[in-house]
Amino acid sequence: MKPKVYYSKEISPESLLGIYKALGVELTGKVAVKVSSGEKGAKGYLKADLIAPLVKEINGTIVECNTAYPGARNNAKEHLEVAKEHGFDFAPIDIMDSDSDIKLPVKNGKHLEYDLVGSHIQEYDSMLNLAHGKGHAMGGFGANLKNQSIGVASRKGKAYIHSCGKTESPRLCWMTKFEQIDFIESMAEAAKAVADYFKEQNKPILYITVMNAISEDCDCDAHQGDPVMKDLGIIGSLDPVANDQAFLDLIWNSEDPGKDKIIERITSREGEKITKYAEKLGLGSTDYELVML
Repeated sequence: MKPKVYYSKEISPESLLGIYKALGVELTGKVAVKVSSGEKGAKGYLKADLIAPLVKEINGTIVECNTAYPGARNNAKEHLEVAKEHGFDFAPIDIMDSDSDIKLPVKNGKHLEYDLVGSHIQEYDSMLNLAHGKGHAMGGFGANLKNQSIGVASRKGKAYIHSCGKTESPRLCWMTKFEQIDFIESMAEAAKAVADYFKEQNKPILYITVMNAISEDCDCDAHQGDPVMKDLGIIGSLDPVANDQAFLDLIWNSEDPGKDKIIERITSREGEKITKYAEKLGLGSTDYELVML
């Protein structure tokens, strides 16, 4: 049976709640809500007035991990300050690698032996992977797979993914040479490791992507540009591969001429190949049923 991807063209707190309820899985216990809090100076991150009603509905904790690149979010103290400046203090905020990180095994990976994630992940009973769909300078685009790989990885884990398994050093990873497709596949392997970790403990993950303020750049870019195409809506699924594939398909099938800039950004970084590789790893399916809400 094809996984379902639920789709609402409306972007509002009510439609976001509607997508969550359509997924049919109640997130209980201590709920991690993985969002990008946005680099200091960025503007496209998901805003509190949109996501707060859903986060409060599930009694969620906003979770993040420190960045590997220099900036205002590469240490827990400043990262927490930026998250508060960006309005995320409507809920508890947890920088999951503020103390340490843990290794999760990567099964059948070509590039990574393990995934390094913030140690606080062990404290959560379920997770909402709440992504902002947009372009990305290195990955081509960012949605649920990136949010679960780079996003959940600790500072050292991000360096390990960015270097395709060659170093855990945030300083050395940017000097490491790698093939672009290896980086794309490394992200898929890390996302699969997180999914496996939750699945083995019978802890659910739900996947939602808000497709608004679609710029060529990521929310991790302090000089993030303006949106280049119109908002597409909100999608949600129990399958991260299906949800990311639906985001790509909605861009490709859009009649908005601005899509050409996003498509060029994605294809020039081989970003569209992440879903096929994630499917090959067994993380999900690129073949899905789109259900309009």
